[in-house]
Amino acid sequence: MNVNESEDLIACHECDALYVKRALPRHSKASCPRCGALLYCSIASNLDKISAMTLAALIIFVIAQAFPIVELDANGITSQTTLIGAIVALWNEQMEIVATLVFCSTILFPLAELLALLYVLMPLRAGHVPPGFNQVLRTVQFVRPWGMIEVFMLGVLVTLVKMVSLARVIPEAALFAFGALTLMVAVVVSFDSASLWDIASRVSPRGKPKTRVMSDARQKS
Repeated sequence: MNVNESEDLIACHECDALYVKRALPRHSKASCPRCGALLYCSIASNLDKISAMTLAALIIFVIAQAFPIVELDANGITSQTTLIGAIVALWNEQMEIVATLVFCSTILFPLAELLALLYVLMPLRAGHVPPGFNQVLRTVQFVRPWGMIEVFMLGVLVTLVKMVSLARVIPEAALFAFGALTLMVAVVVSFDSASLWDIASRVSPRGKPKTRVMSDARQKS
């Protein structure tokens, strides 16, 4: 076994057999010839799933920002606001730092991550690497820890529970959108963006995946 091949080895998690990893056809899987365990899925299949989830999350994100979160009815006086309206209210109350933190953690950073992922995922699905690929992925890794939509959602729910005794709380479309967005973002975040470098390395300059022969490593040693 030479040194270059050792960089593309994959071990079966069931029987520890070693194989040389190669590119697979779309929507296909590689199984261990010894025990039949699943080794890995095709790159295209993984890209299809995460691309669809990222695009759906972006659409839900727009809905969550455009519609009111809740409507409050206290003594016949009703009021409702969007997330942007809440941030503006914080700014007008001279809480600029808090408003900036809420804006960055719930709007700017999550939106930047979704757009950046779509920018690299769509061209990779088409078989080529987009310009500025490395810089965009570094941006994704930088902003990912600062996206805190799930923390915002938890804070909203706690606030609503406390306000039920003071006013009638009517959930609006954005509240359900934020709930769905929290789940979608959790799926998107679970995707290791660093693996896209490995995917990009398997794409040739002409946009065709490079193929490698998969064989039992023990026979090569």
